[in-house]
Amino acid sequence: MAESTEAKDLKAQIDSQGEKVRTLKTSGAAKADVDKEVQALLALKGKYKELTGEDLAGGGRQNKKGDKKAKENKPPEKKKESAPAKADTASKDDPENKDIKKITRLCLEAKKEENLSDWYQQVITKSEMIEYYDVSGCYILRPWSYSIWEFIKDFFDGEIKKLGVENTYFPMFVSNQALEREKTHIEDFAPEVAWVTKSGKSELAEPIAIRPTSETVMYPSYAKWIQSHRDLPLKLNQWCNVVRWEFKHPQPFLRTREFLWQEGHTAYGNAKDAQEEVYTILELYARVYEELLAIPVVRGRKTEKEKFAGGDFTTTVEAYISASGRAIQGATSHHLGQNFSKMFDITIEDPETREKQFVYQNSWGITTRTIGVLCMIHGDNNGLVLPPRVASVQVIIVPCGITASLSAADEKALLKKCEDLQASLVAAGIRARCDLRDNYSPGWKFYHWELKGVPLRLELGPRDIKKNQAVLVRRDTGAKSTVAMDNLAGTTKDTLNNIQQNLFAKANEDLSKHLHVTHDWEDFCNSLDDKKIIQAPFCGAIPCEDKIKKDSARDAVVEEGAPAMGAKGLCIPFKQPKELTKGTKCVMPGCCNEAKYYTLFGRSY
Repeated sequence: MAESTEAKDLKAQIDSQGEKVRTLKTSGAAKADVDKEVQALLALKGKYKELTGEDLAGGGRQNKKGDKKAKENKPPEKKKESAPAKADTASKDDPENKDIKKITRLCLEAKKEENLSDWYQQVITKSEMIEYYDVSGCYILRPWSYSIWEFIKDFFDGEIKKLGVENTYFPMFVSNQALEREKTHIEDFAPEVAWVTKSGKSELAEPIAIRPTSETVMYPSYAKWIQSHRDLPLKLNQWCNVVRWEFKHPQPFLRTREFLWQEGHTAYGNAKDAQEEVYTILELYARVYEELLAIPVVRGRKTEKEKFAGGDFTTTVEAYISASGRAIQGATSHHLGQNFSKMFDITIEDPETREKQFVYQNSWGITTRTIGVLCMIHGDNNGLVLPPRVASVQVIIVPCGITASLSAADEKALLKKCEDLQASLVAAGIRARCDLRDNYSPGWKFYHWELKGVPLRLELGPRDIKKNQAVLVRRDTGAKSTVAMDNLAGTTKDTLNNIQQNLFAKANEDLSKHLHVTHDWEDFCNSLDDKKIIQAPFCGAIPCEDKIKKDSARDAVVEEGAPAMGAKGLCIPFKQPKELTKGTKCVMPGCCNEAKYYTLFGRSY
């Protein structure tokens, strides 16, 4: 007997709810949250039984055979896992196509604008960016995501080497004595420090910390290596991991207990040179976001409350995610002044006065959080959308028109032509790949590579070969164009550049639309609830900033699974929205202080 549409819909809901329960369990969510979702799953199963008279096991799978089908939510890599015939032969324009996701579960089952949390989880897993791990807050970066980090690394590493920075590596373990030397600095990290207390079954004589950051790891050595002004400037950087065992709800890429980053640590003989470097590095971070990731950022200086603990001042680039109405810190560059050099006794003899002088230091870093920001900003309801400059595959070539009536010779010629096109594009400096798998239809492949965010799809069939042409399909707009083979490489390059520019322009328009200037507290709060980030006059006082955050909080849920937090001081933008009139008061009601500058406020990750 054919399954009713209502039964199919219920089964799809059960599958989705089951996946949500599994995700919460693997991510270490609170028991109450897991129990709530389990009850919702059981309720859906009860409805299904009432409708059909049958029980469903697991998330919507009736038996072991059904279990195997359910695992097809990821594009299979082996032939034995091929999709059912209906999904395998359907095309994107087929009206029956609406049922594909219920059969293969290849497509996303949550919409970005309706359930951002579920959408994000599905995007990063189904596109093969992330694999969940059995330690909460830790994730496996699969090649599709790690390649993005490699593009960032290659760019930034090349640029800092032009500045005379050298790469190094320091141990990940920190002695308790070293960690405790800078109390102010470590105070902010203390709750997040992970400690090694045992070796085998033996207790360690003294616990050893795993680095949350490396100032206290590196600076004892700096004190040994820097003896004279001739040893300066010292410019070192390391590419490594850090661990911050925070207890907030973990989110892959955005908030994880272990993440990859680079951390630069430099020392200078005077404050001027050190501070110049802070802004130079910050501009490189802005270029990573704007030139590579096609994400506009606001450059600015952190408020006194939000600056790096133990530093003189912190500069930052802030990105904005309109889907959640929240900003996110993109990367930071800190001027540490002489705070750490005094603590670790890093000194030189002044060449003129011959007096002992403490050096001036900086530290700066960018992390794999960049990948999550990219996913959140550019992704859509079909999956990832990758900017061409960080896509490991810029063009996917898909052969089409292979039917039972096509001769073996013509099929062979078509596949050979696809391989030739790949070779010619690669020779032109384009990262191209052919999908020649014979166990999937072109329609299935279209969905698969759209989900993974490949910027351009090249479709080629027997008729195209005869006409000496190919079809290009853009991932950002879905626009199709027919291109002559004679100028394929040139046209492809131009199209990729256009996609990169279009993604930035779209994100920049989105940022501008949600960037609001106000002097009025009520307007401030309403704009915050309208998913905007706000530039408002601010006195700079920490108690006032605390009150702004507290009083702007709302009872309503801002985003599924997220607290309705108040507005945080994101940065003091270098580019002020307008000149601050003398006598302008702070935006916080009851604050009698005069405003010093416009400060960017907003909800933040």
